[in-house]
Amino acid sequence: MFEPMLSSFSQILEWQSLIAVAIGVLSGIVVGSLPGLSATMAISVLIPFTFGLDPLVALGMMAGIYNGAMYGGSIPAVLMRIPGTPAAVATCFDGYPMAQQGRGGEALQVALVSSAIGAMFSAFALMLLAPPLSKLTLIFGPPEVFWIAMFGLTSIVFLLGGGVIKGLISACFGVMLSLVGADSITGNERFTFGHLELIDGINVVVILVGLYAMPPALGLLESTGSKMNTVTTELRTEGFLKAFSRMFKFWKTWLRSSVIGIFVGILPGAGGSMAAFLSYNEARRASDDPDSFGKGNPEGVAAAETANNADTASAMIPALTLGIPGTSVAAVMLGGLLIHGLQPGPMLFREHPDVVYGFMWQFLLAAILLFFLGGTLATNTFAKVLRLPRQLLGPIILTLMVVGVYMIHESMFDVYLMLGFGLVGYAMERMKFPLPPVVLGLILGEFAESNLRLSLRMGRDDWSILVDRPVSQIIIALTVFVIVWPLIRKLLKKSKGGEVNGGVEKKA
Repeated sequence: MFEPMLSSFSQILEWQSLIAVAIGVLSGIVVGSLPGLSATMAISVLIPFTFGLDPLVALGMMAGIYNGAMYGGSIPAVLMRIPGTPAAVATCFDGYPMAQQGRGGEALQVALVSSAIGAMFSAFALMLLAPPLSKLTLIFGPPEVFWIAMFGLTSIVFLLGGGVIKGLISACFGVMLSLVGADSITGNERFTFGHLELIDGINVVVILVGLYAMPPALGLLESTGSKMNTVTTELRTEGFLKAFSRMFKFWKTWLRSSVIGIFVGILPGAGGSMAAFLSYNEARRASDDPDSFGKGNPEGVAAAETANNADTASAMIPALTLGIPGTSVAAVMLGGLLIHGLQPGPMLFREHPDVVYGFMWQFLLAAILLFFLGGTLATNTFAKVLRLPRQLLGPIILTLMVVGVYMIHESMFDVYLMLGFGLVGYAMERMKFPLPPVVLGLILGEFAESNLRLSLRMGRDDWSILVDRPVSQIIIALTVFVIVWPLIRKLLKKSKGGEVNGGVEKKA
């Protein structure tokens, strides 16, 4: 474990890797600071342009964008009370009141330091937990892998929140897309409708760019008002090292929030928003002055930003080892791995140790660069990004999408598909259908199908092979638990509400 990890460390110190991560961090901060855009969209647009690049260079840019965008979301959250990313909602609670009090610079510095620390803890968790977990999964055969895929699909549907029916429809749509093309075993064409371009299936990048990049671009075109206005015109900040020494009193909050963020990141479908809310509530509960939260307490900003950044690299733990992404960004990054010939799963660590361990180091490098680049450039410089006309960004993003997708196969057919999926994604967002289950269904659908058929071949068409192995039974039990847990939670809430109402009636 440690030998390949140490040997891969030298690779990330090469100038190509350093520049790639730095560009990713800076781009991520810009993207995160613009309400309506996201790391998912940015990485989706980036992926087509990484063809021909060294995998570590491409993955380094993705890691940088991920970490940069999570911090960047705090800029409009503090200055405008508009979270740049969904994970920055909890940052608004105390960040915006601080800006109204003339402490916007302080709030952004707290957010930056906390984001970097949370990202560092998350990177260390990825390094420590992913390698042993990958070795454990080597004992899995096709039946166990099939159930892992089913567990991933049900987790994202039932734990994501919102309507379960809509989540199931989205997941089934993704699975159907994974079936397009020639059958990998028989060679028979499926759902190609006579188009030769579909024999090899639909390129995952085409779908990702369409679903995730086009809806926010169209949203920017629809937006009213030429510019986004902030509550402050100039941010007053103190020396960065002085600010860090003053903030060290938050060390308990940083540690507690990092643990919460890492744990939530590993859970499929939970995401940075849940991590930030849980951490914020825990910080308020543990505080000696809980009433100050929501009125400009910097500890609230520290708790939220530490947790949502601790969610980044940790979301890649199940993604790299099991092929089950913890967040929608991790799902898109899985697509980035696939186009570079890197199949997520336990064999990834055995066949490409230099790439996977280098990728882990790049998350740590991104956190360190976030600390220094953000401290040097973030506050006043990136706050000015908010003054850009929103209608200008939409055409730029759409142009990058078309050029990037066309470059994949130099085919307009891919561009038409991308535009079609973009309209589908736009409609799904309007109708509140979640997009992450589509991506997971697309990635895990083929995975589940191939392992199901391998299992049946092993068992000579005896379906009992899927349920008669101990590891399979454990995964099935976890899958059932994920399905019934929302119902159990709802019943518990009802019973608790009944007890409260009963107590009130008796008292009356």
